[in-house]
Amino acid sequence: MAMFFEHADVSLPGETTVLVRRSFKAPRDLVWRAHTEPKLFQRWLLGPPGWTMPVCEMDVRVGGAFRCLWRSDEDGKEFGVFGDYREISAPIRLVHTEFFDAGDGADKGEGSLQTLEFQERGGATTLVSLMDFFTKDARDAAVATGMTDGMEASYALLEKVCAELR
Repeated sequence: MAMFFEHADVSLPGETTVLVRRSFKAPRDLVWRAHTEPKLFQRWLLGPPGWTMPVCEMDVRVGGAFRCLWRSDEDGKEFGVFGDYREISAPIRLVHTEFFDAGDGADKGEGSLQTLEFQERGGATTLVSLMDFFTKDARDAAVATGMTDGMEASYALLEKVCAELR
């Protein structure tokens, strides 16, 4: 019997990697769409409370690029992520690079290669996210930001969006 991960299950399987598993009570096609359609993506990946995602551009094809920008409602500060798609096997596997844009012109960091696998069983989908950072320091810095807590907050919103769309 497959495990159901009601909350983000986080591990550090290697020196530069973070593995996050999270299950959703939704079919794989819907969870895939929520990761590849900008209008749906903007509904659940909102960042910290009080932030919105006014920019979400996705050219979901091998070699295509994406860019997301979050903005603080309070003071207008911004940060974002960007990258390019390396592998797409809809609705099973999505591989892309990801780089952080601090929104202040500072060093954008070393980035990571993100591999998302969408595993469906019994009408539920488990998302397996393997983040392979290009260095151990980059991995440790990302984990230190509380990134995985933020992921769980967004995944809780994704669960609600999926429930609305089923």
